[in-house]
Amino acid sequence: MRLGRSLIDNPVFNNQDGRTLGKVADLYLDKDLAYVAAIYLGSEGLVKRTPVFIRSRDVELFGVDAVLAKSSAIVYRGDEIPTAGRWVRLRDIQGRDVDTPGGTKIGRIRDVVLDAEARVTGFSLSQIAVEGPIADSKAIASAAVVDTGQADGAMTVDLATAERELLKVDPGSLSFRLPVDEVSPVGEGA
Repeated sequence: MRLGRSLIDNPVFNNQDGRTLGKVADLYLDKDLAYVAAIYLGSEGLVKRTPVFIRSRDVELFGVDAVLAKSSAIVYRGDEIPTAGRWVRLRDIQGRDVDTPGGTKIGRIRDVVLDAEARVTGFSLSQIAVEGPIADSKAIASAAVVDTGQADGAMTVDLATAERELLKVDPGSLSFRLPVDEVSPVGEGA
């Protein structure tokens, strides 16, 4: 597992000839925040800015130091992919409040936690306002999410599920550019 922002600034190479296609500027997540839908490479144009991206299904490997794309023919611009308008940028969910259905504030989203296939397994938290297992792990598993917060701007989680389905984060196994103490294991040997 790794934090989503560990991919930011990594170069993207064409796996066929090794040519550089750009750098990861951000991640696009699907509307349900379940997986990385595409890698955002930036925007082109002076007047009308057009996003440039590579869909995740066109990526061979989300490596620790680089991303390998299947070819250079898979770089898309603007609205070439009809579903792209429903994607959510990682930077747009960072800082989003996380609360319970009753309105108890849990914290804020710091980042997404990804598996090797770029699926979102959970969310790392900051400004944690509760004590207990969630505060200890500084993360919640995706299974606890009731509402992603697309409509009201606040992610809602089921507290009982969040405490039961703790995201077991081992800081030694994550690739990220933060001090190790920002993500801690759930328990000894976790």
